[in-house]
Amino acid sequence: MKVYVDIDETICHYEGVERLGYKNALPITHNIEKINKLYDEGHYIIYYTARGIKSGRGESYYRKITEEQLSGWGCKYHKLSFKPHDIDIFIDDRSMHPDKFFGDGVITTIHPGNIIKKDNS
Repeated sequence: MKVYVDIDETICHYEGVERLGYKNALPITHNIEKINKLYDEGHYIIYYTARGIKSGRGESYYRKITEEQLSGWGCKYHKLSFKPHDIDIFIDDRSMHPDKFFGDGVITTIHPGNIIKKDNS
């Protein structure tokens, strides 16, 4: 199985700080462990990110930083991909919300200014 995993707010988060340079990212260890388990089971893991899209710095600036973070956090993966555009909503028939994949099935999405809670039981 081929698995695409977003990086920010999926395997890392920011506690009360801006994403300035993404250097303030803190790993979400249990999420990384679950993705590493998929890797160990033989699945093809692709981490993807939109880092650098809004700032215009792009992949050439953020690739090294991101690879160092993934390595430092112990992430196992086959490929790191940078999104060609900055999206806020991803609609796909094969997608899964991180809260459902990593959590208890209760989807809680928090974005600045809104909180959405949905019970998918």
